[in-house]
Amino acid sequence: MLSLEQNRAIWDGGHDWSGQGEEWSAMWGGSAPHWWGSIAPRLNRWLPAGAVLEIAPGHGRWTRYLLGNCETLLGIDLSGECVAACRRRFAGIDRARFEQNDGLSLAAAPDGAFDLIFSYDSLVHAEPAVLEAYVTQGLAKLKPEGVAFLHHSNMAALPPGTRNPHSRHVAVSGETVAAMVAAAGGRVLVQERVNWGQEELVDCFTLFAQARHADAGPATAFDNPRFSDEAKLIRQMQAPWFRMPR
Repeated sequence: MLSLEQNRAIWDGGHDWSGQGEEWSAMWGGSAPHWWGSIAPRLNRWLPAGAVLEIAPGHGRWTRYLLGNCETLLGIDLSGECVAACRRRFAGIDRARFEQNDGLSLAAAPDGAFDLIFSYDSLVHAEPAVLEAYVTQGLAKLKPEGVAFLHHSNMAALPPGTRNPHSRHVAVSGETVAAMVAAAGGRVLVQERVNWGQEELVDCFTLFAQARHADAGPATAFDNPRFSDEAKLIRQMQAPWFRMPR
């Protein structure tokens, strides 16, 4: 699996960013139907938000939608190229700020300041040490009623030899991330284990919060083997509407 340095090399010059990451939303028909049809419904209870911390925004594929649903946004990325791209793309928006980190630290974000921490389609490649660092620090960055939504690998829950065409980290699963949250003094609110272009549940969405969060119910964890089918339906039924002239 990729180390921090290998990840930095890929995203700082090794990847063709001409499509600004839109190629990763092809299964949904583009980032707009992907956001509105798949991601936003999963976050509807927590958007709009006051302050958002986005981890690994890339070239801002999701940032533009988050900015329409928050008062302020801080994006933190290990890639200097990505940080520079976001600063250019959102240069006219004073309430958006972007900082580079070492792939582990959230020191640029103040403690107790964020209503939502968000990362999607980036930390699926992250090793356990990276996720543990972001989970532990993330809990400190949240307001008491804030939540964090992380998209990460679930490969460690699958049998050895399971196909891994998207380079998900093989040592991370929903269970390992839930253990990280508990060890850091937080608690998981929801975990959804999903497939991604294949039958196996290779990915996971984890929503977590501080232990004192008002949502006192037990964690909800479930498998969604129809996630890729959901994407295909969104592409067929919703994507055409986003191509209509305004």
